[in-house]
Amino acid sequence: MSDLSSYRSIHIVGIGGAGMSAIARVLKARGFAVRGSDRSEGRLVAALREEGIPVCVGHAPENVGDADLVLISSAVPAENPEVQYAHQQGIPVMQRPAFLPLLTDGYDVVAVAGAHGKTTAAGMLATVLLAAGLDPTYIVGGIVNNLETNARVGTGNLFVIEADEYRNTFLSLNPAIAVITNIEYDHPDVFPCVDDLCKAFSCFVGQIRKDGTLIACGDDAAAREIGGAFGAQGGHLTLYGSDASEDLDWRVDKVRPNSLGGVDFKIWCGDTAKGTVHLQIPGAHNALNALAVLAVATELGVAFDAAAKALESFKGTARRFEVLGEAQGVVVVDDYAHHPTQIKAVLSMARQRYPGRRVVAVWQPHTFSRIKALREDFLEAFGEADRVLVLPIYAAREVDDGTVTHRELAAALKHASVAAAASLQDAAQLLAADITSGDVVLLMGAGDEYQVGEALLTLLQ
Repeated sequence: MSDLSSYRSIHIVGIGGAGMSAIARVLKARGFAVRGSDRSEGRLVAALREEGIPVCVGHAPENVGDADLVLISSAVPAENPEVQYAHQQGIPVMQRPAFLPLLTDGYDVVAVAGAHGKTTAAGMLATVLLAAGLDPTYIVGGIVNNLETNARVGTGNLFVIEADEYRNTFLSLNPAIAVITNIEYDHPDVFPCVDDLCKAFSCFVGQIRKDGTLIACGDDAAAREIGGAFGAQGGHLTLYGSDASEDLDWRVDKVRPNSLGGVDFKIWCGDTAKGTVHLQIPGAHNALNALAVLAVATELGVAFDAAAKALESFKGTARRFEVLGEAQGVVVVDDYAHHPTQIKAVLSMARQRYPGRRVVAVWQPHTFSRIKALREDFLEAFGEADRVLVLPIYAAREVDDGTVTHRELAAALKHASVAAAASLQDAAQLLAADITSGDVVLLMGAGDEYQVGEALLTLLQ
C-alpha cells in the first residue's frame, strides 16, 4: 500500500458529505492540496469553500484537474464521470475504507462504532480530550457545535474517529480503543439480515490491537455478547450501562432532566460513586453516550472530574436535536433520526425538553430498502407525536422501483393524525397554516428535511 505522502493533490468526489468533508479538512490541515465535487449545494459545501477548499457542484471530468488521487465516498457509483475520467487517465481511485489506514497511520486510533449514538459519543470524546490537553486529531460524522467543526488535526498521538459500519468501512481501522454503543439492524442494502450485521461488528472487534481495549454497552444484548467473546479470548473488555443488576464496570444512575434542557445523572465505577454529570443535551441515551466517553477518558488517563467538567460544555452535534430557530412561539428542531429506534428516542427527548407542548413530527423516510426492511417498526414509531407529516422518500443512493411511496406509508401509519406532503415546499406551507404558538416542529431524517424547517421559519418570520 502506498504511503499518504505519495499523493499531494487529492480530488474528493462527494466532498459535501459529513465523512468526506471531515477528511478534506484533515488533509488540508496536513498540507495537501484538496478540492472536490458534490451533486448539490449544501451547508458543508459552503463551509468548505469558506475554508479555502474549492468545491464544484455537479460532476464532470474537468473537475478532476491535475489530481494525483481521486477519493470517493461509498455513495459514488462507478459510472460517475469523474471516476471514469480518472480511470482513463491512470489516476488512482480510492474509496474511503482503503484510504482510512493511510490517514490514521502512526496514530493510536480511538474508534467509536454503533448503530446509534456514535456521532454524539465521538463529539463528546473529542471535547473531553481537547479539554484535557491531549490535543487529538478527530473526525466526527457531524459538526460538533461547541467545537464548530467535524474535524481537526492535533499534535497528539490520538485519532478519534467515528467508525461507520456501512459497507464495512470500520473494518479498515485497527483501533487501540474501540467503543460499541449498540448494535441494531440497519443498512439492509448491505446486510441481508441481522446476523450479517453482527458478524461485521465481530470482525470490527477482531481488528482491535492486541494490547487494545473494547468498551461496549452492556445494556445492549448483541454488544454484550460480542464483548464477552472478546473478553473470553483475553481481550481487555470494559462494560458500561444502566442496569444495576448487571456486572458493569461503569454505570449511570438516576437520570433526570435539568434546567439546561439536558439531563443530570450519577456515575458509578464498580462500587465507587464517582460524581454527578450535567449535560446540556436531553435523553437517557445521551447519558449512556457520556458514560462511554468517561470510560474511554479514564483508560487514557484523564481524571474523572476533568472529563465530567468538559462534558458540561458539550452542546451536541449538528442535526442531532438541533434547534434551527423559533418564530411566533414555534420551536423548530431538526434531527438525523432515520431508524425507528432513533425516532422513538428523539420524540421522547422532545417530550422531556418541551413538556406539555404539542409535538408535530415531520418525517422524511430514508432509502427504499430501509423502509421495506423495517416497515412495521416505522409504522409504530410515532406514538409520542401529536401530529405526523410524511415527506416524499429520500432515495439517497437508491433507485425508486415504485413499490413503496410516502403516501402509502402515511396511510398505513398507526397514528390518529397523519398527513402526506407533496414536496418539501408543500410541507412548509402545510405546517405554516396549521401550527400555533407553543408548538414544537420536529424534523426527522437523514436527507434534506432540514430545508422544511428553514422554509417554515422564513414563512413565520
